[in-house]
Parts: sequence; C-alpha cells; structure tokens
Amino acid sequence: MTPKTKRGKNRREKILRAAEKVFGTMGFADASITDITREADTAQGTLYIYFKGKEQVFSELVEEMGHLTREVIAQSVAGSSTRLEAEKRGLKAFLEFVRQRPELYTIVEEARFVDPAAYKSYFTNFAQAYQTGLEEAQALGEISKSDSEVRAWALMGIAKALGERYAVLDSSTDIDHVVDVAFDLIENGLRA
Repeated sequence: MTPKTKRGKNRREKILRAAEKVFGTMGFADASITDITREADTAQGTLYIYFKGKEQVFSELVEEMGHLTREVIAQSVAGSSTRLEAEKRGLKAFLEFVRQRPELYTIVEEARFVDPAAYKSYFTNFAQAYQTGLEEAQALGEISKSDSEVRAWALMGIAKALGERYAVLDSSTDIDHVVDVAFDLIENGLRA
C-alpha cells in the first residue's frame, strides 16, 4: 500500500531502510519480520499495513536498486561529450554507489535465488537502456559498430564484478584506480 500521509510515507521508508540493512547483512532466508521491525523500531503489525510480507519488501528493494542505479548513472553521465567519457563516468558512479549501499547491492545479487523475476527484470531493464545508448553512439560514429546487446551485457558484467570485488568484498582500493584500469580495458582491449 502506498501511504497517503507524510507520517505513513516516512514509516514505510523507515521499514524499507531497515529491511535493506537486515536483508543485506543476514540474507533473505535468515531475516525475519521481527528482525526488520526491530531494526525499524516499529510494531510487526505496522509492516503489514504497507507490505504483504518480507517477500514484497525484498522485491521492492530490488526494484529500488534498479531505479536508483539508473538515476545515479544518468546524472553522472549527463554532459559527457562522448560515449567513452560516459562509460568512464558511469562506471565510477556505479562503483561509488555500491560502496555507499553495499547491502542493497547484496540484495540484488541474492534476488537471483529469492525472486528470479525481479532479478531478471533488474538486469534486462538496465541492459535495454544501455543497449540504446550504445546504438546511439554507434550511429554517431563515436564507437565501432558491433552487437550492442552483447556489448551492453559485457559492460554490465564488468561493472557487476568490479562492484562485488571493490565495493562489497573489500572497499579499501582506490576507486579511481579501478576505474582507470577497467576503462583502459574497455577503451583499448587487451591487444598489445
């Protein structure tokens, strides 16, 4: 249910933030409604005013990650003069976002098993938008022509793996260094 009052919206948001922390640290299977409502400092019954259960809360967090990620990347690439510049800016923005919200990133990864439809939707929607941007850059002659769908998924795979390694598992490495090395690979490939 979408709340109509400011108080209701704030309470629902507090439950989502609590669930992000609980699911992100405990995992879906081990997390309970009690854990979420305790973290949100609210009564268990209150969660059911806004959500059908923990499955719905989880699915909404996956959807939220998709929206937020696309928004953060769109803002970071706005004003880029070339597609390659947009790629570098977008990768950096993604890695910084994952470092800020590692639990949300972990939830998306767990969705593969908990909510496969939400997981597929997250990546498919992202890939479709990515593909469109690559096709536009190809038409402008900014990048070479090739299969934009395969390229979109490959570039997403790079970002996903780097997010896991340098934002979730260990966030001590300098993001600029990671972006520079990855972007060199994207721009120049492995050819000597």
